[in-house]
Amino acid sequence: MEDSDGQETKDKRQRRPPRRFCKKHMFSDEKIQGSGTIDFDEFVDIFARKVTMDPEAELKEVFRVFDSDHDGFISPAELYGVLSRLGEKITRQEAEEMVKEADLNGDGKVDYSEFRAILSSR
Repeated sequence: MEDSDGQETKDKRQRRPPRRFCKKHMFSDEKIQGSGTIDFDEFVDIFARKVTMDPEAELKEVFRVFDSDHDGFISPAELYGVLSRLGEKITRQEAEEMVKEADLNGDGKVDYSEFRAILSSR
């Protein structure tokens, strides 16, 4: 949506994932073992190195990007969708494995505390 000056409205900006943030801050400088894909450990290592200024605020922002339906959880489908839109070569099975590894309580999805714990452990 645009206002009368041709500017995007706040509503449209909020619905669009911050792709430039993710691409710039997560993967653009990374050479992912020559395969063009990332595994869970590489994913966590990239995030752990990139979180610098206000770690808690940055982690919450990144979590919100991946929690595309805003239900407080990252599902394998959400992880696959965001990484695919960012141009990462990942299969649905790889996304499921990544979520399973981060899913500390076994409910099949990653909540913010699990997300923070797995990234803080690196």
